[in-house]
Amino acid sequence: MRLALGLTALTLLCLGAARADEAPDAKPKYEPREHYTKYEYRIPVRDGKKLYTAVYVPKDASRRYPLLMVRTPYSCGPYGVDRDGVGHVAPNEDFLKAGYIFVCQDVRGRFMSEGRFIEMTPHRPLKKTPADVDESSDTHDTVQWLIDHVPGNNGRVGIWGVSYPGFYTSASIIDSHPAIKAASPQAPVTDLFMGDDSFHGGAFMLAANFGFYTFFKPQQTPVLPPKEWPQFDYGTADSYDFFLQFTNLDAIAARLARDGKPNHYFDDQLGHDRYDEFWKSRAITPHLKNIHAAVLTVGGWFDAEDLAGPLATYRAIGRQSPATDNRLVMGPWVHGGWLGSPGRQLGRVQFQQPTSEQFQKEVLLPFFEQQLRDAPDPKLPKVAKATVFETGTNTWRRYDAWPPREAHARTLYFAPGGRLSFDAPEAAGPAFDAWISDPAKPVPFVGYATLGVPQEYMVSDQRFASTRPDVLTYRSDVLEEDVTLAGPIVARLFASTSGTDADWVVKLIDVYPADLEEEGAPPRKRRPRTEDVEAPEPALGGYQQLVRADPLRGRFRKSFEVPEAMVPGQVEELKVRLQDVNHSFRRGHRIMVQVQSSWFPLIDRNPQSFVPLRSAKAEDFQVATQKVYRSKGQASGLDVLVVEPARR
Repeated sequence: MRLALGLTALTLLCLGAARADEAPDAKPKYEPREHYTKYEYRIPVRDGKKLYTAVYVPKDASRRYPLLMVRTPYSCGPYGVDRDGVGHVAPNEDFLKAGYIFVCQDVRGRFMSEGRFIEMTPHRPLKKTPADVDESSDTHDTVQWLIDHVPGNNGRVGIWGVSYPGFYTSASIIDSHPAIKAASPQAPVTDLFMGDDSFHGGAFMLAANFGFYTFFKPQQTPVLPPKEWPQFDYGTADSYDFFLQFTNLDAIAARLARDGKPNHYFDDQLGHDRYDEFWKSRAITPHLKNIHAAVLTVGGWFDAEDLAGPLATYRAIGRQSPATDNRLVMGPWVHGGWLGSPGRQLGRVQFQQPTSEQFQKEVLLPFFEQQLRDAPDPKLPKVAKATVFETGTNTWRRYDAWPPREAHARTLYFAPGGRLSFDAPEAAGPAFDAWISDPAKPVPFVGYATLGVPQEYMVSDQRFASTRPDVLTYRSDVLEEDVTLAGPIVARLFASTSGTDADWVVKLIDVYPADLEEEGAPPRKRRPRTEDVEAPEPALGGYQQLVRADPLRGRFRKSFEVPEAMVPGQVEELKVRLQDVNHSFRRGHRIMVQVQSSWFPLIDRNPQSFVPLRSAKAEDFQVATQKVYRSKGQASGLDVLVVEPARR
């Protein structure tokens, strides 16, 4: 959740993993502290506040260097000029060797910086007085100070950051300082309500937000980080059981504040359960215009926190700032995984190549080198407009636009007998499939006990859900050739409920052949049994890999601003917007779609009655009958974009 480990910890993880892979007789590792000198500054900004800034300058003064900056609410520690941290703020060792002046700044109101911290600081287009500050103005003032006071810089500045620092990157390039030539918002938090960290389809992302706010709390600044971060005691090893014990969201908030100190950041989430001015003022996309820096937006197809942000950022810049050099990278990664892991696999799903290293060497470093050097190396690879990894075939694709221009619209329709087909239904009449949804027994989002939100859930095996009577399942025939989907997905459901509210969760799934062995996969690990005999882990035969899923809360079917009760028994057309995919369902596989009315505790429970959710009473949680229709005129299905093999 918003890079809960923080940028520092994530980069340390990346560099540490590289060291662990070295052979004992490998060459001595590059030691950054031998090549960089650390300085600490309190940089004044226009309203008089001072922002802590760590600056690492190359000791080789024979040439001039660009500045590469990250701004973070997660701490620029370790603090003290005698405590090296340059390896924490450089994307990787290649950047250290290339030579940059690395900059890390605590944003206002966090750790060693003065001022008041506001979550997702609202952008102020008009700044009439020095008191009218935002992240754009703080960055502008910081950049000017750095250029004026840090010797050896070449007058060019790059900005980057992952997750919450990705938001600060996006906010920094609006009406930006002319010295900012390149920016890379990576997994940027973008619009917390509209499909980002806080809400998906109007449903509250319960487990992730609760976990994040157990440690992300208001601070009295300046303050150093604690020596040890306290761990929240759930009292159980299973989030499902933990959250199910609470009647409503108010009770969950009270449990979070059991030490007597409410976390108003978490309370803000619950107090603004519709798309009101609180959320609108914090959305950065409407302001992504007049951008002069080249932009490389980065995201992961399996990012459980900020999958929506990179796609929304890329599209908003393309629409509102068309002259901007605007590029997109989407790889097979979890949140920040392009820096924190090799990117070869996620759970049981293999990608069969070091995708993170490929991105860092072939895209990220060339992008900044080309934009920030006075004379970039002409041999550097050119970065494509859209560099996207196609899962299923495990192939990098390079397009001149996203979605690719060659993709064309088709619809996967729900059919009788639990079938899924590209053929539209021809029969008229009230054909439907139904299930009973009981909020006391919600459908779990994974088939095993876990605390928090495991990264693996984005590709988790869905066989546990296929066997439940409260989950509709539709399967295609065995595919005779590959079917590649590239772009956004919209599920159109003609549906009704016996209640006055309902959640509609739609999941797109890749079903592997029952007799499949993992092609090119390493030998499977073995698990010891009590009698000291080893048994292999299950193969991927029959695996039902989650490809994409999202909910729609029924009360928001017409407007996210003004919720409205559903009419019992009334059939309505609902649109559930799933995020983009670039996935190839291989020949011999099947395409599956599941529809259900709970996804717990990934999202909060819907009482299935039109009542205030945070204070719902036990009697408000009611069993309901849900129906999805699949006849001519009421043809439920998924609108997708298909790339035919001949069009590549």
